[in-house]
Amino acid sequence: MKKKALLFCALLFASVFMFIGKAQAADAPIKIGYLATLTGDGSTWGQHERDGALLAVKEANAQGGLLGRPLELVCYDVKGKAEDAVSAIRRLIFDDKVVAVGGSNYSGIQLAVAPIADAQKVPVVSSSATNPAVTVDPDTGKVRPYMFRIAYTDPYQGMVIADYLIKKCGSKKLAIIGDIGDAYSEGLTEFITKRAAELGVDHKFWAYRGGDVDFRAQITEAKAWGADAVALTMLYKEMGLVIKQANELGWKPFFMGGDGYGPGIFEIAGDAMEGTFWLYSMSEDDPMLTDLIANFTKEYGRAPTEFMNMTFGYDILQMILNAIKTAGTDDPTAIRDAMENTKDLKVTHFTWTVDKETHNPLNKPGAILKAVGGKVVYQETWAPQSGF
Repeated sequence: MKKKALLFCALLFASVFMFIGKAQAADAPIKIGYLATLTGDGSTWGQHERDGALLAVKEANAQGGLLGRPLELVCYDVKGKAEDAVSAIRRLIFDDKVVAVGGSNYSGIQLAVAPIADAQKVPVVSSSATNPAVTVDPDTGKVRPYMFRIAYTDPYQGMVIADYLIKKCGSKKLAIIGDIGDAYSEGLTEFITKRAAELGVDHKFWAYRGGDVDFRAQITEAKAWGADAVALTMLYKEMGLVIKQANELGWKPFFMGGDGYGPGIFEIAGDAMEGTFWLYSMSEDDPMLTDLIANFTKEYGRAPTEFMNMTFGYDILQMILNAIKTAGTDDPTAIRDAMENTKDLKVTHFTWTVDKETHNPLNKPGAILKAVGGKVVYQETWAPQSGF
């Protein structure tokens, strides 16, 4: 009789613990990861992406979360380094059990984490990582099944930059300055070169290596060659130094950079920035950003200085949340499938349709900006179908 009583108690306790476990699982947050450079060079970009993503999660939780559960953003500092990103995504997948990952904004980092994401079947949506190889394996030509992006690609950026400098600015001799050890810079350089060749314009490349701060040798040679325009295929710190040093050497060609631009460049180049051009995913003057900028300012007590990264972080979360809602589950594979089938999703700065063959956004417009009076001013929108 005692044995039966003990068995009954054991079964009762097991049922109670099982019920508690299921209840806890039902109430447990759906975890979404984020890879961001929070310290070191480029930290202002990563911090804005994280804060934009956190704002999206807070708003979603205020509306009841998803699938009857709250949401939680788990963000790790990758410090702009591939090795730190690899450690971070392993931690997100194996320890935190995230269902999807946002970030980062570096092509080299995304190329390092792609094999892990694909092998573990957890979708990743990058921000400013524009190298085509981030989402399409160059060895097989096939899409990386769990890798997506919100930005346009280097081929698009390269063609627009070359097109604008040649067709709009009238360049006859185009200089290109870039980092030969950086995936982003190399990709952008490749397609600027390709477009210049297609248009029959003389072009020449000058290289440097990451960490360099003196570009006077490249500037002097490009000036002597007779370049009338310079495409800058690097990030804002180096861009600012090139523009500043060229100005100090008395040289003022047309300068144009891609989305490596950041407002902090004005602190480096100062008045030398006047008249330079930039290709960006959006313009701060765009009315579509007004509400988000206001909400961000209210939440954090400061206006965003890196509005593009803030918007990318926010909109990447909108994409992930929409996929979770569409899938009706927190299963990463189902979420991936929903992402791949995303069509006409209205996020803050554009309408997002995923190209299934590349996992790139289809026909995403870009903004041509010009530095005027210490700030960048919107000039015109240039979409992929306008000219190429």
